[in-house]
Amino acid sequence: MRRQTPSNRPGALRRRLLLAGWLAGALVVCVRAGEVQLVEGADWRAVAESQHTADKTIAAARGSILDRDGTPMAVSRESYQVGIAPRELAARTADVALLSKSLGVSRRTALRLTSPARKWSVVPGRYPPSVRDSLADVRGIYLERDMERFNPHGDLARGIIGVVTDGVGRGGIEQAYDDLLRGSPGREVVGRDNVGSPIPGDTYVVQEPITGGQVTLTLDLDLQEIARQALQDAVDKSRARGGDVLVTDPHTGEVLAAVSIMDGHTTGLGTINTPYEPGSILKPFTVAAELTYHTEALTDTVDVGDGTWTVAGRTLSDAEHDSGRMTVADALRISSNVGIAKSAQGLTPGEQYENLRDFGFGTPTGIEIPGEASGVLRTPDAWTAQSPASLAIGYEVSVTPLQMAMAYGALANGGLLMEPHLVKEVRDATGKVVERFHPRVVRRVVSESVAHAVSRVLVDVVQDGTGTKAQLGTFTMAGKTGTSRAYSPDGGYEGGHNASFVGFFPAKDPQLVVFVRLERPQGDYYGGAVAAPVTRATMEAVLAARRTPLDRAELLRSMKAQPSRDPAVVQFAARTVDQPTKAPTVTAPDDGGAPEADDDAPSRLPLPAVAGLPLRVAARRLHALGLEVWERGEGVIVGTVPGAGTYVTPGDTVRLRVRERSND
Repeated sequence: MRRQTPSNRPGALRRRLLLAGWLAGALVVCVRAGEVQLVEGADWRAVAESQHTADKTIAAARGSILDRDGTPMAVSRESYQVGIAPRELAARTADVALLSKSLGVSRRTALRLTSPARKWSVVPGRYPPSVRDSLADVRGIYLERDMERFNPHGDLARGIIGVVTDGVGRGGIEQAYDDLLRGSPGREVVGRDNVGSPIPGDTYVVQEPITGGQVTLTLDLDLQEIARQALQDAVDKSRARGGDVLVTDPHTGEVLAAVSIMDGHTTGLGTINTPYEPGSILKPFTVAAELTYHTEALTDTVDVGDGTWTVAGRTLSDAEHDSGRMTVADALRISSNVGIAKSAQGLTPGEQYENLRDFGFGTPTGIEIPGEASGVLRTPDAWTAQSPASLAIGYEVSVTPLQMAMAYGALANGGLLMEPHLVKEVRDATGKVVERFHPRVVRRVVSESVAHAVSRVLVDVVQDGTGTKAQLGTFTMAGKTGTSRAYSPDGGYEGGHNASFVGFFPAKDPQLVVFVRLERPQGDYYGGAVAAPVTRATMEAVLAARRTPLDRAELLRSMKAQPSRDPAVVQFAARTVDQPTKAPTVTAPDDGGAPEADDDAPSRLPLPAVAGLPLRVAARRLHALGLEVWERGEGVIVGTVPGAGTYVTPGDTVRLRVRERSND
């Protein structure tokens, strides 16, 4: 055996160490390779995939909000933002022409946006889905899809509907039903090239978006517009800071119209979230308490003296009064502060408080949208010596228009306080009804006999009391006027006033409750002078409208024994429930001029000029004159047949000449 010498032992050791190093390195590589393949494989595959594809969220269409007849009030519209990577364009000249044609931008603008000196350009504005067909497959042009909220009728009911910001509902129905309306977004995979830019046409939808559900409101769109027009006219005429109009159904609690104007804006929600001291429109509930607790009868008398009364250091006075004694009914009819306050002395604080509480004051009504105010009704332990008298005439208490409308609804329907509703039904994304609202009685507030007794006095208020400016021809209305001082949030009264009127129509078997308030009207500020006419204007327009929430057949039956020449009543009587619109029967004179007035026909009147007015406004004005209106399409009114100034007779038909709106 050959024996190893000491001289070659170091070389063998080095070789062994080198071999061991190689083996260790190979082992590390194998272990790491196994770790990459087996442990981290999924992560690295995802990284590799992300280098040539990208996941994108597809926005879901937000569900629609409709009025009670299915007319859209808020819908979602698909739109696109157009981005351009000029250095990726394959044929700039052709692309400039395509951009100009598809987007309607000038050639100069298209050249600037596609300049090679730019890395990226965004075309101003958003564009309809039609641009997708012409631009989606053009290299260097990128379309970003978005769903925008659109209100077809502008701000007509913006406060009730709410708005959508960054895909989230803010205020109104949009917020209250945000989870249902927003829907579920989808997902798509977009192919990317070696520099990370999307590859046109290389898009795959992995999950389709699901459109949101649908909410149908109790609002009547036509009545909403009628109420807004009547309120706007009153605000302009009285130079008021603003006001509210609320129309409800006393038998169901449905809110049919809710309009608020403040400082020129119509997007507020004063009918629900702005309480105020009501003044005299609270007096009927004081009288209802007296009848309920048998402390007074309508025929009992009260001594109003000279129209002033000092109680606990505060002097109450009447704007107009009869001296001496008067019945409780007359005190309510002429709105005597002294008479009502004195007659209420027989009520205990507990009875007075419970009566107002039962009518719904001091607590939220539970309406479906957020932000409702509860108003203020203090418990008797917080009252002063002046409080019973003040509460009897509508002070030391704050209420919202909605609370007041519901309370008057209880008088109108025979004593039942109804729960108010803005939502009629709710459907999910599949169209299935998930919630349908039915009339719900909160409580019986007063007996049917008490409700009817107070209502009869409210008829007298309109017939020959403080509310005569709300009279409506043959149709009898019940109601009450109110004038209260405006209270400052900083404390004290500012000198301005709130003028209000609440009425129900018709007085027998009421179908509508109408609340009107004007805040700080200038000049004549009494409710009977400035608020009551708004109710009349609203009801005249409702009677003249082609579509109305009123039961026409029932009203017509009540009219037959009482013919009337009131233009609104004549017009209403001429319309049956399903009567089609008649063709025009009046023609202009051959020479184009207006004929002379006929002295033997005093009912003839010159046709007013309505060119330039909105179609609905013009129709209401002509209807109020007792004229039939015939029109086609929607757009701008350019004239009438016969022409303005032509003498016509109530019952004649006038054709509106309308310039159709462009589809662009």
